[in-house]
Amino acid sequence: MFDILRELTELDGVSGDEKAVSDYIISKIEGFCEYKTDPLGNIIAFKKGRNRSVKKLLVDAHTDEVGLIITSVTADGFLKFSAVGGIDTSVLMFRRVRIGKINGVISGKPVHLLSGDEKKKLPKADSLYIDIGASSREEALGLVRPGDRAVITGGYTEMGGRIKAKAIDDRAGCAILISLIRSESEYDFYASFTVQEEVGLRGAKAAAFTVAPDSAIALEATTAADIAGAAESQKVCRLGDGPAVSFMDRATVYDRAYYSAALESGIKCQPKAAVAGGNNSGSLHLSRGGVRTLAISVPCRYIHSPSCVADREDIENAAKLAAYMINGICSGNIK
Repeated sequence: MFDILRELTELDGVSGDEKAVSDYIISKIEGFCEYKTDPLGNIIAFKKGRNRSVKKLLVDAHTDEVGLIITSVTADGFLKFSAVGGIDTSVLMFRRVRIGKINGVISGKPVHLLSGDEKKKLPKADSLYIDIGASSREEALGLVRPGDRAVITGGYTEMGGRIKAKAIDDRAGCAILISLIRSESEYDFYASFTVQEEVGLRGAKAAAFTVAPDSAIALEATTAADIAGAAESQKVCRLGDGPAVSFMDRATVYDRAYYSAALESGIKCQPKAAVAGGNNSGSLHLSRGGVRTLAISVPCRYIHSPSCVADREDIENAAKLAAYMINGICSGNIK
């Protein structure tokens, strides 16, 4: 699973341009399930189990990552951009980026040219540019064009029992779901690898409508703030304490029976101790006549940055908890 996670995080898949990630996923699940793709680019799969499920269950992970989109090119060859998804300006300054095969760096005013007031605050995102080494608009347009996506690069590194990489949100969920599909399953279930989560939970809305599930599990990554200087009340989940199970966020009030069953599973996990953020559950649980939904999330420090950090055991326990909940829901043992 971790080799797959490494390879997934090294791929680029900013929202609306997830094809490289989707092609990789198909190469890993082909032969282990039936699958199709829809017009948005979602992969919708059916995993045949040893037994028929008493409920139609959809397990979802999203393929896209946050990034940048090129909006225009200046006369002297610099690229203007907008964020795709939630990226803090502090993540952007002087970072290396990749636009397809073109490398660049996000430019800003160097510190020795900043005024006193400017030194006290972050620059506005719309004041930044991407420098790809071009000296004119014509030269730059020979390499990139408006609408191209850029990713902030960050390599995969193991730090003891922890992993540092870009796009752990949500390539961790994708790696877990691939692993579940490639393993023997006790019960039938559906799986979706969905696009455009970071810009409004869009792919999941279409996938859930297509599958029409009774129940759904969203496999995600979520913000861990167990870092130096954070107040105890801000540490909504911690690395090493297992996957986070949500009771409510800004998009979903989760099924209480599923939430309780996950916490009582005997698998190491933790409640996400905040009502904040959101994920594909926001679309999944409102599909058609309503869908009972659970979110299982890998705690991730520095999320939406090129240096996300997650714990290997948390990822392993998220996979175990997902398998447990699949079997419990599909057997009818979890009511």
